Amino acid sequence: MKKEMPVWLTALPVVVLVGAASLSVFVWKAGMLMPLVIGVLAAALVATMAGFKWIDVQEMMVRGVGRTLPAVFILLLIGLIVGSWMASGVIPAIIYYGLSLIHPSVFVPIVALVTGIVSITLGSSFTSIATVGLAFMAIGDGLGFPAGLVGGAVISGAYFGDKLSPLSDTTNIAPAIAETDLFSHIRHMLWDTLPAFGLSIVLYAIVGRSFASAGTADAESIRLIQAGLADQFVIHPLLLLLPVLTIVLMVKRVPAVPALAGVGLFAAVVAVFVQGMPVSAVIQAMTSGFTAETGVPAVDSLLNRGGMTSMLNTVALLVIATALGGILEESGSFEVLTRKMMASVRSAGSLIASTIFSTFVVALASGAQFLAIVLPSRTFVPKYKEMGVDTVNLSRCVEAAGTVGINLVPWSVPAVFAAGMFGISPGQFIPYAFFVFLVPLVNLVFGFTGFTIKKKIYSTEPAMIQPEEKEEVPAWAK
Repeated sequence: MKKEMPVWLTALPVVVLVGAASLSVFVWKAGMLMPLVIGVLAAALVATMAGFKWIDVQEMMVRGVGRTLPAVFILLLIGLIVGSWMASGVIPAIIYYGLSLIHPSVFVPIVALVTGIVSITLGSSFTSIATVGLAFMAIGDGLGFPAGLVGGAVISGAYFGDKLSPLSDTTNIAPAIAETDLFSHIRHMLWDTLPAFGLSIVLYAIVGRSFASAGTADAESIRLIQAGLADQFVIHPLLLLLPVLTIVLMVKRVPAVPALAGVGLFAAVVAVFVQGMPVSAVIQAMTSGFTAETGVPAVDSLLNRGGMTSMLNTVALLVIATALGGILEESGSFEVLTRKMMASVRSAGSLIASTIFSTFVVALASGAQFLAIVLPSRTFVPKYKEMGVDTVNLSRCVEAAGTVGINLVPWSVPAVFAAGMFGISPGQFIPYAFFVFLVPLVNLVFGFTGFTIKKKIYSTEPAMIQPEEKEEVPAWAK
């Protein structure tokens, strides 16, 4: 920051954004594009008051947006995959067999468990949500479960897997910025992730059973949905090999873009040769989404999804959010805010709490996972070293709030993406995303009790080599 600004002024863009977002989401029902634009204008105003020229602010935005280009391309590919997997009959086959095999009394915890396993394997919460998550939403609708409950279970499973998978981009970014190694980071996260997910499964079993006992689904409605799917598609177990192929490609560590493009195009070939769709119809499904005309409204509502154009709203949010983050980071606004918070840190508990709080501030201001992880990590590394607290605790905290907890922000990119996939508002699934609430809370408890908070003496001599430390792993995680 060229000129030191008072804390209240540097916080102004965040306050303006949160206020505009709250009104837009809860009162005007106008989404998040305009609030983010207002936030960008407020941040640009503060930056110019700090002594930056407009050309400087513009370059901050360009650099911020530049970091998102790989994510933008992946989002478009996910839209393509949803469209082609619908047209090929893959997702309809999952729905068809799921309605036959899954008992309502255990459906909700199974949603979280299966989505979690798929997400760990793929290393991508977004891909898990857009494939098996979307199928589970349709199955839940057929079984008579509230969409918000099923969506919350999908979110919990998707971000459980995303948080622990060594293939996940956020799981790799957090330790890199916090100056620790990947596998120490993953092992340390077992302490908060497994108990939080285990408790979530228990809650889903209890809540799911209550809805199952009072459910409105009957055998006739399920039969009607399956008949509609069978009339529209060739349903065969071999179609399920495509999701298996996707998992194999990710396990083999094929880069995300060619792997996703490959399975999307392969599904298009299946749509042409197995389902008998014209090439033009398949291209349209991948571009603007699949359109079903079965004559059964319940079936059509399950299938009319996907397409690259369905991702454009999320892409726009991501671009504007990272432009805002670029201004707030490079103008020094975040640094001033976090420095003020760190000034009152006196214990490991207050350090952990400040880390989680600052990560949520970035999440509220930008709505972007990448920024919510990177900015607090960069800022807090020196403080952790100064206090003799291992930075593996820092990487765990920013993952808890930045990777997972950001879903509590209705206007965040992950929440908006899931809402678009599910066809419901974030306010419907957030109350049921138990894992999202529990992970930050578990970290706060650990911080103030000292349990699992690892200490480390950092040498001030750069030439000295730190002795290798043995990472403790809970007995139940071995």
